[in-house]
Amino acid sequence: MALSWTVVPAPAPVGALTLGVTGPGLALVVFGDHPESARRAADRLGEPLVQDAATNDAARELREYLAGDRRVFDVPLDWSLTAGSQRRVLTALFETVGYGATVTYGELAARSGSGAGHTAARGVGAIMGSNPLPVVVPCHRVLAADGLGGFGGGRATKEWLLALEGVLTPALDFGPG
Repeated sequence: MALSWTVVPAPAPVGALTLGVTGPGLALVVFGDHPESARRAADRLGEPLVQDAATNDAARELREYLAGDRRVFDVPLDWSLTAGSQRRVLTALFETVGYGATVTYGELAARSGSGAGHTAARGVGAIMGSNPLPVVVPCHRVLAADGLGGFGGGRATKEWLLALEGVLTPALDFGPG
């Protein structure tokens, strides 16, 4: 088996997404053009790194999502880069928070069996920051109780993804003055 990788161009502010796909499915999504992230993931999985057509389905589905033409990802996922409570929380997110919906860190903690309260919510926040499959496993849909909360792809990207899904009103862009 190998980890196949590619970079998918994406609209601003997303910019690009580096994908890593194994035999079981999509294992890695990284914001930006970062083949070195694919190399680190391949090393962690003990797999050789190749650049080939195994990424085609995942790349197509991400392009369709970013264009507003896809609401559900059908590409199989490889959860190998997750474990324990991280996998439990990310699986709960993937399975229970659909397109155009949001959940708070605390609500996701409760849904995933991680407990309740501030400590559990903070734990979920840390897990969102270590999500190896952002966008597909939609950590942008997880919000703080008092606002948007953080996001590994940056606040502008989180706002753009939520606007794409109809959660936020898109910001007006009048272009260069």
